Amino acid sequence: MRALLLIVILLAPLPAAATVLAAARTLPAGTVITEDDLTMAESKRPGLNDPAQAVGKQTRITIYEGRPIQASLLQAPRLVTRNQIVRITFQRGPLQISAEGRTLSEGAAGDVIRVLNLESRNSIMAQVNPDGSLTVLQ
Repeated sequence: MRALLLIVILLAPLPAAATVLAAARTLPAGTVITEDDLTMAESKRPGLNDPAQAVGKQTRITIYEGRPIQASLLQAPRLVTRNQIVRITFQRGPLQISAEGRTLSEGAAGDVIRVLNLESRNSIMAQVNPDGSLTVLQ
């Protein structure tokens, strides 16, 4: 039985190498990827093959030179970081109220994060806008 299993394993086809995107240099965690950071390489590991899927994204972890770039290693760029002082805005109809706040987490465009209103000391939820400003959720 073991001999049959060994023969099956030895005769099984090996995964074929494919051309994928790889890091042209070591990319530390938090790096926003540019086209200069990418190169094409032959690899048996899965990875992205279109530069448009990686350019403008931020690395979650360090990606070493020559390693294939996978979608799970990338995230949308963080526009606000934890403990950053930001301007928060509440708007309902013609009424608009602005105040300073301290972010309690980091966030990308569209993320909903907790913010500490520095004037009232209350924790509120706000959405990160594409320009990095925050809008209080109603």
